[in-house]
Amino acid sequence: MSKSATERLAEVQAKIDKTCAIARRKPEEVTLVAVSKTHVAEAIRPLLEAGQRVFGENRVQEAQEKWPALREQYPDVQLHLVGQLQSNKAEDAVALFDCIHSLDRPSLVKALAKAFEKTGRRVPCFVQVDIGEEEQKGGCAIADLPGLLEQAREADIPVAGLMCVPPLGIEPAPYFALMAKIADDHGLEGRSMGMSGDFPTAIMLGATHVRVGTALFGERGI
Repeated sequence: MSKSATERLAEVQAKIDKTCAIARRKPEEVTLVAVSKTHVAEAIRPLLEAGQRVFGENRVQEAQEKWPALREQYPDVQLHLVGQLQSNKAEDAVALFDCIHSLDRPSLVKALAKAFEKTGRRVPCFVQVDIGEEEQKGGCAIADLPGLLEQAREADIPVAGLMCVPPLGIEPAPYFALMAKIADDHGLEGRSMGMSGDFPTAIMLGATHVRVGTALFGERGI
């Protein structure tokens, strides 16, 4: 028999608690972002009923289709954009999301600054770092990070920290450690790193936000 959403959530939270104990960290230092991309509202609702309140989506349009109705029932939900953001969707993203994890280029800094001014909302943003030097994943090159952070601050964008996605199929610990060092070097506390397969390692190395999908929802929907 497959596990219920409540059981899966309890298992993930128990792993977070255990890892924090080993790392001598407090569990409340780690925010669990339940990545609900490609999953319909009916699949999300059990986690909401179980008390999960922070969710992540990859696409603005998909989130627009399913979250307004859910938020009417659960107004305390926080919605995070964890996927790439096109500059022309910046205003829609700012209107809908409470946090953006994928600020990665100067053109998006400008688009978000305009969106903040127009909507009256100022959404915290993680700067995505191309930690594995993989162009296809997006993210700011490590060498370009100081300049992008400066541009973001000049544009009055609240920088929450850094985000990364390590290369697939390679031990992630060195990449998480590198990102933690880069965040420290820039005086940033937030580290959005770690997914279903590696979030305990990320927590050991300082993650403040873990983006967990499969371990909570099972395999992705279509």
